[in-house]
Amino acid sequence: MSFVETITGWYASHMNYASITALMTIESSFIPFPSEVVIPPAVYVASEPTSALCATGNYSVDVALIVLFGTIGAMLGAVINYLLSMWLGRPIIYKFADSRVGHLLLLSSEKVQKAERYFNDHGKVSTFIGRLIPGIRQLISIPAGLAKMHFGQFMLYTFLGAFIWNSVLALLGYIAHGQADLINQYSHELSIIILVIVCVVVLYYVGKLVYKKLRA
Repeated sequence: MSFVETITGWYASHMNYASITALMTIESSFIPFPSEVVIPPAVYVASEPTSALCATGNYSVDVALIVLFGTIGAMLGAVINYLLSMWLGRPIIYKFADSRVGHLLLLSSEKVQKAERYFNDHGKVSTFIGRLIPGIRQLISIPAGLAKMHFGQFMLYTFLGAFIWNSVLALLGYIAHGQADLINQYSHELSIIILVIVCVVVLYYVGKLVYKKLRA
């Protein structure tokens, strides 16, 4: 049984706001764990009060609070990556990524370099947009820490990105009604759609700001 399967089995019988926060903290740190098996199942429980999961009377969760605590957990995990990267520095982070433990955690210097390149190319806003991109979202906090990005800005962008992503998963979980295969099938495509929408919104506001400056 894999690590994810073990945790998922435990989560099925310990679903509450604390476990949601803890698992999303793990998901957002350098430990590989999919958020798709945390938020959507919890939303399923919240939206189906007559389900077998609720029959034991051990579950009482609200969709809005699931998203909130999931976002808090994502922020905690991101802060772990940020602080470790800032304190340890680039040489140790890259050495750890290529170590045996790093490889067990599915890390590599190539993945860290990819995240750092994305951060350098897109600037601070990448900590927001990067939260919506598979393969980047868990690691984008590392280059932010290495660059010693302003902590307040880092937290704001991380909150916005994590909130949007968790809201998407919550919606997907509600629509899919706990069907893990359907969630896994469309979460990647849906994240791309959301990313495009976010980029359009960002470009709109940037264009509006530039237009005002040109007219001034």
